[in-house]
Amino acid sequence: MNDESLTATDVDLFEQAKAMLTKAHHGERHQVAAAVRTSTGAVYLGLHIGSRRVNVCAESSAIANAQMAADADITQVVAVCKDSAGRVVVTNPCGVCRELMGTYCPDADVIIDLRGTVRKVPSKTLMPEPWMFPHENSWTVGDPTSERK
Repeated sequence: MNDESLTATDVDLFEQAKAMLTKAHHGERHQVAAAVRTSTGAVYLGLHIGSRRVNVCAESSAIANAQMAADADITQVVAVCKDSAGRVVVTNPCGVCRELMGTYCPDADVIIDLRGTVRKVPSKTLMPEPWMFPHENSWTVGDPTSERK
């Protein structure tokens, strides 16, 4: 994985997401906050909203906020949660959020927890094989029954 150290701008984005989570955290309803920065320098925040059966991720609401502001060229993404000690820490995006990032910000840097070290990686490396319909591919999908050895 092509990972890089964080810059002051990355840390600032983390701090904004951290402030949102600190302000709004609820153990069941608001467990994660996210922040995205666009090419204009604007930051849009997102908050996980959840109930007993439905959860909407913080990253998706941050991306939606940028989209609604017509400022959709997202360059950086971070999500945070609280660890068992109550510290606000970077958390990795779920599969759904990775797919959304591949659609809405494929060229963004995503700040992640890389086995205990906080780094940033290109969004497109988080889900290298995106979900697509067969007609969207530039190839013909093979028949698995004819590929058995």
